[in-house]
Amino acid sequence: MKVYDFTVKSNMGEDVSLSQYKGKVLLIVNTATECGLTPQYDGLEALYKKYKDRGFEILDFPCNQFLNQAPGTDDDIANFCKLNFGTTFPRFAKVDVNGENASPLYVWLKGQAPEDKGDADTLAFEEKVKKYTPDARPGDIKWNFGKFLIDRNGNVYARYSPAYKPEQLEKDIEKLL
Repeated sequence: MKVYDFTVKSNMGEDVSLSQYKGKVLLIVNTATECGLTPQYDGLEALYKKYKDRGFEILDFPCNQFLNQAPGTDDDIANFCKLNFGTTFPRFAKVDVNGENASPLYVWLKGQAPEDKGDADTLAFEEKVKKYTPDARPGDIKWNFGKFLIDRNGNVYARYSPAYKPEQLEKDIEKLL
């Protein structure tokens, strides 16, 4: 199975086959608009602008599972991101990333890369948010802004901690492009 085998909902409620991204390097991110990590949208947009012409796409999946930090409708979220961060990368419908209602895409992503890549700062962040996710299971997404980098063949290359800053991904993105 590859990432291209999944169909997701756009933020307008339409079915979108991820097969339309064949041959591109993808960064799949679960996001939130009212999180301490929300300023990562700036870094994500900077990556997108820098690499989109070389076959790079960011796929944004808002998620309200972590302290309800992605409130509002899909339209509200899209407007917030455009107005406050000028984002231009594709945004999809809100999803669950953990639990029994988790998006099949996220179930697959977590199965392909069950552990986050990070550093001392990201480990400290994860320890801090653990108290808010007491029912978390091994492999679960730990918080908003968990990131999965997908190679041009549709395989998961790496999974990154939510606190791992977008600019820290540049070397890996460059390698895959």
